Amino acid sequence: MYIKCWGSRGSIPVSGPDYAVYGGDTTCLEIRTKQNDIIIIDAGTGIRRLGNKLLEENRYTYHFLFTHAHWDHIMGFPFFKPAHFEHVEFQMYRCPFANKFVETILSKVMVAPYFPVNYADLNAKIVYAEACPNRFEIGSVTVIPISISHPNNGSGYKFVEDDKSFVFLTDNELGFVHPGGLAFKDYLDFCSEADLLIHDAEYTPEEYKITKTWGHSSYADVLNLAFNAGVKQLGLFHLNPERTDKAMDEIVKISKQQIHANNYDLECFAVGSDMIFEL
Repeated sequence: MYIKCWGSRGSIPVSGPDYAVYGGDTTCLEIRTKQNDIIIIDAGTGIRRLGNKLLEENRYTYHFLFTHAHWDHIMGFPFFKPAHFEHVEFQMYRCPFANKFVETILSKVMVAPYFPVNYADLNAKIVYAEACPNRFEIGSVTVIPISISHPNNGSGYKFVEDDKSFVFLTDNELGFVHPGGLAFKDYLDFCSEADLLIHDAEYTPEEYKITKTWGHSSYADVLNLAFNAGVKQLGLFHLNPERTDKAMDEIVKISKQQIHANNYDLECFAVGSDMIFEL
């Protein structure tokens, strides 16, 4: 399983010299299976660069998953260039909600006067999966959704291929249970022994005293989850738009010190744009 991050910033895209290391694009991940299926998770601003790369490679078939409908996770979709070509085909999974979640949300983004091209006028062939089941297959990968603890609900996902597992839980608040969210133990069980966990870690513990209930976790809570779940690699994600590269490096440094002090076998890092993982 090949995983590439095209955007890891939270809330709003940023740019400038203070964000050169981890990047400023909002959430978008790409997974390529051993059968070479392409899975795209979320359509933050990072999806623009991904679309250009896919066209360069003459790749025209993709599977789309969304974690939730907040704007930083969908705002890049109108600029996903492959959507404007007739020979492109999307398989859209109606996660995290059933019914017409995907087309309803994206059509609201692509409508006058907010955007000059309507969603209904896209040239790509778009096929919709009718629901988001407990688990399903995309080629050689098994996908297992889980409800996240976040305002307005959403889904996290576990991807399993050849006994290797990748868990993606962005916009998940471990310190507060939102309506539709789950208890800490549920996320602990879901992440158990994962080869790679990428989890929302937007806040420091000090910031979290003010931002509790906003739908995001402190890195301290995420470390606790990773420790107790026995994950092998932990990627800190949904980077605060005010968090400079230098400040993010400091959080990683503190996290590694805690890992060493507790004698845990865990690799920890902040996830940045263009970072690649292979499981």
